[in-house]
Amino acid sequence: MPRVLLFATTTGYQVRAFGEAADRLGLELVFATDRCHALDDPWRDAAIPVGFHDEATSLRRVLEVTAERPVAGVLAVGDRPTVLAAMVAEALGLPGHGSDGARAASNKLSYRQCLARAGLRAPAFHVFRFDEVGRRQTLPFGFPCVVKPLALSGSRGVIRADHEAALEAALARVARLLLQPDVRALRDQANDLILVEEYIDGAEFAVEGLVDNGRLHVITIFDKPDPLDGPFFEETIYAMPTRLVADERASVESAVADAVRALGLVHGPVHAECRLGIDGPIVLEVAARPIGGLCARVLRCIDSTGRFCSYEEVLLRQAIGEAGGGFRPTQEASAVMMIPIPGAGQLTGVVGEDLARAVFGVEEVRITAKTGQRLVPIPEGASYLGFIFARRQTAEEAIAVVRQAHRQLHFEINTKISLLPKVGYE
Repeated sequence: MPRVLLFATTTGYQVRAFGEAADRLGLELVFATDRCHALDDPWRDAAIPVGFHDEATSLRRVLEVTAERPVAGVLAVGDRPTVLAAMVAEALGLPGHGSDGARAASNKLSYRQCLARAGLRAPAFHVFRFDEVGRRQTLPFGFPCVVKPLALSGSRGVIRADHEAALEAALARVARLLLQPDVRALRDQANDLILVEEYIDGAEFAVEGLVDNGRLHVITIFDKPDPLDGPFFEETIYAMPTRLVADERASVESAVADAVRALGLVHGPVHAECRLGIDGPIVLEVAARPIGGLCARVLRCIDSTGRFCSYEEVLLRQAIGEAGGGFRPTQEASAVMMIPIPGAGQLTGVVGEDLARAVFGVEEVRITAKTGQRLVPIPEGASYLGFIFARRQTAEEAIAVVRQAHRQLHFEINTKISLLPKVGYE
C-alpha cells in the first residue's frame, strides 16, 4: 500500500478529510504534526512529531522515520507546514514545490520582493520594525494602505488605513497581535516585522490550481461576492463557477501562472488571491498549499477516466505521480460560507442548525466551534464558527442559499469574558 506523508498543524480542519480520501484510494496516510515530541503518540495516529520552527531537527526526525517506512509522496496543508514538507520532498527525491519557493510564498515580504525582481505587477510596499511602532510614520506611497503581518494567514491582522492617524492605530493594533502568546509561540522571525502596502481597488477572487513540472493547471476560480474593502478583510463566501468572462478569466489565470513561475513553484497545489481592477489583475498572494479549512468540500473533480473524485483525492493522486492536468472540476454551481464570528466572548450555544440545514439547496452545515470556546473575531482572530455548503443551478442561487441558511443560525455568546490581554511593546 503506497504511503503519503501529510504535514499539518494539530488544529487543522483538513486532516480527517484527507484520511477519508486516502482510505477510498487504498493509500496509507502518515502524519507529521507539530505536537509535543515527549508524549508517546497521544492521539494514537503514529504521527511524526515535528516543530515547524526547528527545521533541521524536524527534517532529521522525518528522514529517520521514512527510512523505515518509505513514502511515495509528500503533501502539506496550512501555511506553516509547507516549507518543511518541501525540504523533506527534496531530501527524499520526491516531487514537490522546492523549499526556496515554498519559503518565499510563506512570507508576504519575500513574496513581494520576488514579484518585484520578476517585474510583475504588485502593490507598492514598505516594512516597519517593532521599534518604529508608535512613531509618526511617512509612507513612500499614498493612502489608502493596508497593514499586514508577514506570516499570518486568513486575513488575521490585515487592516486598511485611510490616513496617518489610522495607520498609526493599525500598526499599534497589529503589533499587539504579534506579541500575543500564540503568535510568539510560532517562533517565526517574520512576526517581528509589519508590512504596509498600497490598497488595490477591485473585486477579489481566489484561484485554486495544481502545478505540474512548473506548469499551472487551474482547477477553479472562486468569486468572493461580499465586498472586501476594509477596514478589515474577513472572507465569508466563496462561489463557483466564476462570473468572470473569458478574457477576464484568462488574464487572472495568466497573472497567477506568472507569479507561480516567479516563485519557482514546480509541483503541487497552489492557492492564490487576486484583485481585478480597471488595469487588470494583481496577484496579492500565492500559497504553496491547497485551499484552507473545509472549503475544498465545494470542489468535485473528474479524472481522465471520467471518474468523480474529491479534491483531497486529486491532491493525493498528484502527490504519488498522477498528472495534475488530468483533473478538471465538475460544472456544478456551489458556494461555501465561512461563518464569521460576530463578537468576542465565550460560545455558550448554537440555535437554528436544523432550520439552516432545512433550507433548500443546503448540502451541509458544519459548526466547528465548540461550546465553551473563546471566540475572537477578525482581525485578531484566526478561525470561523463553521461552514455552510450549498449547490444549486447557478452560483448566484448557491450564494443566496448560504445567506438564507446563515440567517437561521443564532450564536449565543457570553461577551463578559476578557479575551485579549493588554500587552505592551517592551
